[in-house]
Amino acid sequence: MKKNSLIEEVAAEAPDRRRFLQKMGIASAAVMAGAAVSNAQTATPPAITDADILTFALNLEYLEAEFYTVATTGQYVDQAAGITITGSGTAGPTTGGQRVFLFTTGLDPLILEIAADEQAHVKLIRSALTAAGVAPIAKPAINLGALGFGFVYQNDFLQLARIFEDIGVTAYAGAAGLIQSNAILQTAAEILGTEAEHVGAIRTLSAMWGLSSITLDGVDVPPPPSGKQYFSTDANALVRQRTAGQVLYLAYGMKANATSGGFFPNGVNGTINTSTVSA
Repeated sequence: MKKNSLIEEVAAEAPDRRRFLQKMGIASAAVMAGAAVSNAQTATPPAITDADILTFALNLEYLEAEFYTVATTGQYVDQAAGITITGSGTAGPTTGGQRVFLFTTGLDPLILEIAADEQAHVKLIRSALTAAGVAPIAKPAINLGALGFGFVYQNDFLQLARIFEDIGVTAYAGAAGLIQSNAILQTAAEILGTEAEHVGAIRTLSAMWGLSSITLDGVDVPPPPSGKQYFSTDANALVRQRTAGQVLYLAYGMKANATSGGFFPNGVNGTINTSTVSA
């Protein structure tokens, strides 16, 4: 049955806190978690709770929200949207980035809408963690200039937006099999649809305007002219997948077995914090 909010969906299926935590593998948490982080050194990886996955997702939602908010307003999420960014773990400043001059008619409202969506994801995850009795993590240190581009020109900005959105979609797909609750899976599908709309719009613009795009790893499918596909699908017309470790490999600046770097110079908060090898 459809509920008015994701938190109500989860709470309705969890009469006690233990079950509540078991049901917390929601949408955005699933998005960025992908499959549970594996440990190649041991036969039995340590158990990762749904609260751990949700916390991991919040790190990455902070990153996306900061990216779009800075690009559209020149301010950070706590300043521009009044979002709380304090909490457990190690807090850090956001550096790099600036407001981007979007000269194409109609592009500014589109990007503002995406920014509002990403801000809403941060608020949703923080509220869900609080409702579960888990302290939300603080925003870790974020370096928006990690790749050396994204904020000087409009086309530059769209290239980085394409990277962020394509990574998000592959992570949602990678996590689908982890979700046990039908209600939560329904919500995950809805949020995946939102992320797919974001990336569909950005990939189409990139192809129409002939913007070049780097290839991140073996999963990445850049749009034309750098690639041949308008949509990032495989031979079966399905979106590709990444695990949490593979997402961190990209977020940490293409470094395997790392706990910091790139967009997160001091690492992310929470137990899911180590990159694996490239996808």
